[in-house]
Formats: sequence, structure tokens, C-alpha cells
Amino acid sequence: MTAGAKPVLIAGGGIGGLAAALGLAQKGIASVLLEKAAVLGEIGAGIQLGPNAFHAFDYLGVGEAARGMAVYVDRMRLMDALTAEEITHVDLGEAFRTRFGNPYAVVHRGDLHGVFLRACRDSALIDLRVSSEVMDYDQDGASVTAYLATGERVCGSLLIGADGLWSNIRKQVTADGPPRVSGHTTYRSVIPTGQMPEDLRWNAATLWAGPKCHLVHYPLSGWKVFNLVVTCHNDAPEPVAGKPVSDEEVMKGFAHIHPRAQDIIRHGSNWKLWVLCDRDPTERWVDGRVALLGDAAHPMLQYFAQGACQAMEDAVCLSHMLGSYPGDPTAALERYRAQRFPRTARVQLLSRAIGEHIYHPDGEHARLRNAIMSAKTSEDYYRNLAWLYGGTGLAG
Repeated sequence: MTAGAKPVLIAGGGIGGLAAALGLAQKGIASVLLEKAAVLGEIGAGIQLGPNAFHAFDYLGVGEAARGMAVYVDRMRLMDALTAEEITHVDLGEAFRTRFGNPYAVVHRGDLHGVFLRACRDSALIDLRVSSEVMDYDQDGASVTAYLATGERVCGSLLIGADGLWSNIRKQVTADGPPRVSGHTTYRSVIPTGQMPEDLRWNAATLWAGPKCHLVHYPLSGWKVFNLVVTCHNDAPEPVAGKPVSDEEVMKGFAHIHPRAQDIIRHGSNWKLWVLCDRDPTERWVDGRVALLGDAAHPMLQYFAQGACQAMEDAVCLSHMLGSYPGDPTAALERYRAQRFPRTARVQLLSRAIGEHIYHPDGEHARLRNAIMSAKTSEDYYRNLAWLYGGTGLAG
């Protein structure tokens, strides 16, 4: 970035926004990150990290720190929630790591956010500002002005909307209305490891798939706790985020599954619910000197466990393109969009399909799933996932 040039503005201080700031710093580009909350932090519990996340960590300069707080699971395990029998599993050991050049891991969302936040605070090129919600923007062909909820104006060379599912920046860039409500309700809890049934303390990212419902669990934070996420398709009509709910309400959607699976849910406490939302893919990510990133660009259901991974890939690609087209930032944003859209659209649509055909089928549909998936070897699954896990998002 040339001396005296205006910094890039980033709306949103989640994992995607921080990753974007770090990526730009790697290219010598200054940024001002504008977060609406009074404190930079992250709510939620576990995140699954495919090898593509680790490729991104390395590119962004936080590979060692990220590896230090991850839990490396031995397998992905698919269980039948009606019979409590294993359908299939994918080995995540040496053969997997050799194939993709990096491991599969799980991590607490707050721990990962902390890795990015510390790295950003250590960079002289990144200015972190809180209580700074970007409401809208203007641009004049040479710069962008962000208008904050406080009435303040901040001027930059570009504006990156990394402000999540309900992005204010997207309203202006894309103008496509509110997100699509999926009708799926997710309940989240974190269980001390000692309270997890001993015979289920598997070092695995485990999915119990049942009719219109599923459970996911895996160890977190150095095996101190287990992340527990349970979801039912209950046709919830409106978006909800982080609402506390009773144990009894959680159990309502799981009365039909095997007692062993129900028992896992009964060990949860302090449940909170989210009604899942996503959007149809759209190519409208860029408006002149403004571009979307992460959930603001391509919100997706959780069923592919790729939301955070794809946001980090966006950050890699964005910074790479801005570094490659230093004299033409609008061309760089267009190259970023063109590179990222096909891949993220594929993940968005496959996330929906996975929910329908793997997580939630019933009857003959479920029996067909079991027959197809149990016949596959780990090597078969590696081939199926090569397009996703093989790169940083700069290719494929």
C-alpha cells in the first residue's frame, strides 16, 4: 500500500473480519476494523476445522497458535439415532493428514477468536475500534465513507462487510431482504467431560442422525468439556439467536430417538437455542469499492461445518487479490468475488442437501443413506472431499 493511502475499512470483528485484517497486514495493507459491540469477543461453543482451515491459518500467519489450542479428533463418526448403531466413520489419522497436508480438528469458537484477536493487536497495521457499528456507506470512485451508528464518519480506500448474517453492508450491496429461515432449531450446551457418559467420550466428531433431528458432540478445550449441539426440524417460523431454554423444551424434539442418544441430551444444561438461517447464493458481493465476506456474503447452514472455514478462506483470497492488484483495488475485489463465489455457493447448497439427505431423513430415505454411506471406505470419502479440503480458497 502506498504511503499516505487510506486504510481498508472492515465492518465486523468476528473471525472473518479479524482474519481479513490479518490477511491485509500480511500484504502491508493497513485496516481499520469497526465492531458494533463494546468488547471484541465471540459467543458460541465449538467449531470444526477441516484441513482447509489450517491452510488458511498458515497463510494468515497464525498456524502455530491455532494448532496449539485445537483438539485433534481421530475420526468423523456417523451414528443412527434410532438404533444407536454406527453407520460409518471416516479415519482422520495419518492417511488423512498425508492426503490433505493438514489435520481435522475441533476448537472452541472463543479460543479461535482469541488467536486472531491477539495477532491483530500485535500488528501496527490494524486499528481495532469497538462500539462502531457501520450502518451504511457512500463512495466517490476514490474512497469509501462508512457512516456509524454514533454519527461518526470513517473514510477508507475500501469497505469490507464482514458483519454477519444480518449485515448492514449487504443491505446496500445486495438489497435482497432478510435471510431465509430454515425451520431448523439448534440447541447448544457445553458439558464438563466428567458428565459425559463414559462410554461415549470418543475422540471423534460424532453425528447421531435421526428423523428430522440430529445430535453432534466432540471434545473441546484440552478435553475439559464436550461440545453438544442438537437440532430438530420443527418448522420454527422466525429467527432466534442465543435464547435460553429449559431442558424440557430441548427434549421435545427428540422423544422418538434411541434412549442412548436421549441420555446424551439429558447431560446438557444451560441450553440456548438458535433458529438456523441461510440465503440462496448470489453473485452480488461487490459494489465498486465495497465487498462482502463470510456470512454477510454467503450464510450457510451448519451441516457441512464450513461457515468459519469459508470466512477464513475469503480473507485469504481477498488479501491475496488486493496484494496482486495494488494499483486497481476495484479489479481486485472483482477477482475475489469471481474466485470465491462458485466455491461458497457449492458449500451453501451442499449444506442444505447434507441436512436433508444425511442428517434428517426417515424411513426408506434413511435406509438408503445407511446403505450408501456404510459401503464407502475412508479413501472414498477422501476423494469426495478433495475439492473442499485441498486448498486455501485461492483455487478450486
